[in-house]
Amino acid sequence: MQFVSTRGTAPPASFSDVLLAGLAPDGGLYLPESWPQVTDRFKDMRYQDAAFRILSEFTRGSFSDVELRTAVEAAYSGFDAPGIAPLTEIGEDRYLLELFHGPTLAFKDIALQVLGQLFSRALAKREGRATIVAATSGDTGSAAIAALGGIPNIDLFVMHPKGRVSDVQRLQMTTSSHANVHNIALNGSFDDAQSIVKALFADKAFADEISLTAVNSINFARIAAQCVYYFTATASLEKAATFVVPTGNFGDIFAGEAASRMGLNVARLVIATNANDIMARALNDGLYASGASHATLSPSMDIQVASNFERALFEAAHRDADWTSAAMSDFARTRKLELPASVLSELRSRYSAFASNDDETRSAIKAVYKLTGRIIDPHSAVGVAAAMKMGKPLSPVVILSTAHPAKFPQAVTEAIGAVPPEPKRLAELKDLPERLEVLDKDPILIKRFISSRLAS
Repeated sequence: MQFVSTRGTAPPASFSDVLLAGLAPDGGLYLPESWPQVTDRFKDMRYQDAAFRILSEFTRGSFSDVELRTAVEAAYSGFDAPGIAPLTEIGEDRYLLELFHGPTLAFKDIALQVLGQLFSRALAKREGRATIVAATSGDTGSAAIAALGGIPNIDLFVMHPKGRVSDVQRLQMTTSSHANVHNIALNGSFDDAQSIVKALFADKAFADEISLTAVNSINFARIAAQCVYYFTATASLEKAATFVVPTGNFGDIFAGEAASRMGLNVARLVIATNANDIMARALNDGLYASGASHATLSPSMDIQVASNFERALFEAAHRDADWTSAAMSDFARTRKLELPASVLSELRSRYSAFASNDDETRSAIKAVYKLTGRIIDPHSAVGVAAAMKMGKPLSPVVILSTAHPAKFPQAVTEAIGAVPPEPKRLAELKDLPERLEVLDKDPILIKRFISSRLAS
């Protein structure tokens, strides 16, 4: 299996190359040279077995079956739900796909636990080391720390927007005792943090000097691991489903497109956004344009530049790398991109999009609680709110439930007047010391900080 860049000038790469690089050297995002086809029936199959089967299509030539099987089993050994990603019915033909049963109680664990296992093995094979810099809007950082903290030959730098993640999300990151974990609270937004990561990669001399890589959803290994639960959910229902996906950086929903391109029958993919509605505006108005980032009850989605949308644009443009490269260059310069009619038509054939504000988010939490007694987090609620706006679809509706409600107690309490039950692993964080550095949104300052920590 070889991988190519969405911008067309990077040489083909192996899965291990993609895993360790994150971003392609031409600034693009990696995708498989051609999509493998998976026709297996996953009904009643263990999640780990389905993950092994699907991931093996991408990892051939980089990891043996034994290595991959061992990595997958280890990755999911610490999950609370035996089924890893169980489906729960919340109404007639409406389901929650629970993706929050991992170590940090968020969907990012499902991919990052696998990535951490493979990352460690790939580095050991090359006798190398890596510096990972992750921008996070809340959940990626803690999931990366849970997956990579304490691993030899890795230094992990995590940037979160100061004051714009929940207290629980912050504590999950800053209470890590691993010496290889370095937390940065950035005076800025998630988009500022993401821009700094891209700037660090663009500085080739610095990136090469520190062996820079990424574990954000720009890393294709994350997309590959997230494809799996689209297959397992469809197998459980035994029919095609409409998937409603709370969307920030577009990685989780692009995994649904990837699954469909691998042969899965997907009825529809629905983008659910909060007030940071760049993706809803792009699909509904045809203009991909970033604006000011708004703080909301669903902070992990407070994003105005959806990095993985480049992958969807590349596919919608029939893999025209020249157009994709020019379009991304124009967007980087002007912060807007008018989508060509042909590209927009391709996107709309696959995706729908709905935006919801905080009042609608609270109403969705309250509605699910009243109907089922189940408490959901505000990100999942954005998905429920989008599903409510769809009308009655012809297929089952699966809403991706992306985080445990206890990670966002204030938002939940505002909605239902009760604090969600707190798992033991979260309660224990409050007594631990925090380690973090507050820095301004200046790439030069971040580089100096990284260099000083690596030197010491």
